[in-house]
Amino acid sequence: MKIRVFVSLKDGVLDPQGKAVGHALETLGFKGLGEVRINRVVELDVPADNAADALAQGEAMARALLANEVIEDFSVEVAG
Repeated sequence: MKIRVFVSLKDGVLDPQGKAVGHALETLGFKGLGEVRINRVVELDVPADNAADALAQGEAMARALLANEVIEDFSVEVAG
């Protein structure tokens, strides 16, 4: 079963990559941008027979490796 894990920085955590992208966009003529934040999406095909098991596996993977819970939030959804 396919799942998606969305990982983003928590509010208040500086995002230097987002700042660099925002600055680059402004130099390209995209004026008036607000805050730019960079997030990650990890797509996985997990061995699960139902959505609940797939979501549980995704949450376990996020807590173990995919997200740093000190500075990042994550959510998991079944894809498709």
